[in-house]
Amino acid sequence: MWNSLKARLFQGFRTGKFPYAPPQLPEHFAGRPEIIPEKCDICGKCADACPTGAVTIAADKLSIDTGKCIFCGKCADTCPVQALTMSREYRLAAMERKELIADGSPYIPPRPTDREFLKFCGKSLKIRQVSAGGCAACELDFNVLNTLAWDMGRFGIQVVASPRHADCILVTGPVSKNMLLALKKSYDAAPRPVWVIACGSCAISGGIFAGSPAVHDGVEEILKPDLYVPGCPPHPATLLEGILRLMDKKF
Repeated sequence: MWNSLKARLFQGFRTGKFPYAPPQLPEHFAGRPEIIPEKCDICGKCADACPTGAVTIAADKLSIDTGKCIFCGKCADTCPVQALTMSREYRLAAMERKELIADGSPYIPPRPTDREFLKFCGKSLKIRQVSAGGCAACELDFNVLNTLAWDMGRFGIQVVASPRHADCILVTGPVSKNMLLALKKSYDAAPRPVWVIACGSCAISGGIFAGSPAVHDGVEEILKPDLYVPGCPPHPATLLEGILRLMDKKF
């Protein structure tokens, strides 16, 4: 016991300062796409390079659907006039699907509008995670939030083993045909009211699996998400910031 206490004392404070301070992002981090409309000549090279169809050109205007984007950066790499870059903006989560579109307009992370959610979950949140055919990348980055470095429990956020104890269902993966029943049963078993978080590009739009007969192109075809968290996978800071913003936590 004494040796354990000495070791803990030597380790000191290990939890990161986020969200009270900006997160320490890796050098290769790719955040919300940034478009400079006046520089774009609508050549279409970025749209051709996108593997998921996230980049579109309509009415001579370029836009990127971050719900489809896997943040590979190919669009930015192929832009001959550098009208498109991958920024360091990690605040990507949105409460409405349309808020995931990046088109060069000034970006302000949206605040929650669901007062019923805030009434029930403004101070604590119990999450049941369902892997609906994911590759485990989103699942791993969500699990990281339980570690000492992030410690989401300090905000009253906990993972529960049963959907019967959950306030919300966090879905990862494109919702494969084989996992559809399990997802529905988990949602049906949760007490009402219950909310849904779509975590990662696959859960939002199907990601790289979109169009496959084996998947449902994300959770939106089955359940209406209350929070969309883009990424492939979302960085832990992106996911935690989105959940805290959904809870209307201010720092």
